[in-house]
Amino acid sequence: MALADHEDTTVIRAMRSGDLAALKVLYRRYGEVVYRLALRILGNAHEAEDLTQEVFLTFWRTKTYDPARGSVVAFLLTMTRSRSINRLNQVKSKQKLLQRWQHNQSPNAPNAPLENASLTELSHHVSEALQALPDSQRQVLEMAYYDGLSQSEITEQLKIPLGTVKTRSRQGLLKLKQLLKDWME
Repeated sequence: MALADHEDTTVIRAMRSGDLAALKVLYRRYGEVVYRLALRILGNAHEAEDLTQEVFLTFWRTKTYDPARGSVVAFLLTMTRSRSINRLNQVKSKQKLLQRWQHNQSPNAPNAPLENASLTELSHHVSEALQALPDSQRQVLEMAYYDGLSQSEITEQLKIPLGTVKTRSRQGLLKLKQLLKDWME
């Protein structure tokens, strides 16, 4: 009997044992419904495709699904909804940051050379201050601010508790504030 003819629990068991064909079976069964939910929330076909792949790859890697808690499709749709909302929040956050930056820029004149030099110097001091942080704090801050990851995404990538991510982030920001106090207005 082909793997595609088996129930989800059998297919998942095969997937957890490393059978990539099992992931393909699950993708054929549930890929369309995951994509449609992502598309409905994100409103962008390309983003929905990316998110669908991300959901299935995460499902493959993490092995967090527990059949006693619900069906595979419910688990995948919950993951899809959560990740879609995270993406929307990231986009909104980046848009707000861009709007604030644009609002603070002079609308009439480009940056003067002196301003550019000052920004370059500040950037250099921030980089030095980041290097002075403990590796764990620096890693969390770089992932959040340079890579644009949410705390929950950092948790997944580093495989550490959310509280640890929050603590490292807060401690790192406080240390940066102390290190950069001469440059902050």
